[in-house]
Amino acid sequence: MNITARSIAGVGMTSQRTRDRMVDRLRDRGIMDESVIETMAQVPRHLFVDEAMATRAYEDASLPIGEGQTISQPYAVARMTELLLADGPRRRVLEVGTGSGYQAAVLSRLVDGVFTVERIKNLLDKARNRFKALEYRNIHTRYSDGSWGWASNGPYDGIIVTAAPRNVPDALYEQLAIGGRMVVPVGGKFETQSLLLITREEDGFHESRLADVKFVPFLSGKS
Repeated sequence: MNITARSIAGVGMTSQRTRDRMVDRLRDRGIMDESVIETMAQVPRHLFVDEAMATRAYEDASLPIGEGQTISQPYAVARMTELLLADGPRRRVLEVGTGSGYQAAVLSRLVDGVFTVERIKNLLDKARNRFKALEYRNIHTRYSDGSWGWASNGPYDGIIVTAAPRNVPDALYEQLAIGGRMVVPVGGKFETQSLLLITREEDGFHESRLADVKFVPFLSGKS
């Protein structure tokens, strides 16, 4: 993947001015963490979608990335990231569902290490190429069923899930460190989905339902 300083900077509907309008909208919708705002302004979302979709990259909308999957809308990425970081910095974060790689790219600027798993090989290969071309060296990838997490690198003080399971997999609870936070949408394809914040304390897990959301369904297996 050939990425140059010019392609990162963008032009027209992919320019910094367009990105700045996107983050203005994020502020208007209540995103307050300036480190998240700054990161959203810097990461070139237009390079995480197909070239034909690049002019729409900074709209507040999810966009198709192939294989029946989507890149989450900027607000969802910003909100989930803000929730993950709300009570202090996170050192090691597990992302379940690499997809285009955009959420991992945002996290990589805010945490020490991102460990991201993806069940669709074609999407993971494309994301890996983007990470390499953009020199995101603290993102570690694995081709795997997301319901397994990535136990060998856990426990994690943050877990973020980018697809909606009907129930949170047990492995993700087990891999969340004490003091850690998990942000995950829960609900079936034809049900109302809820964004959950799950924290782990010495006395167990605590769960808060934050908002109704709409994510692609969480699927098992590899393809």
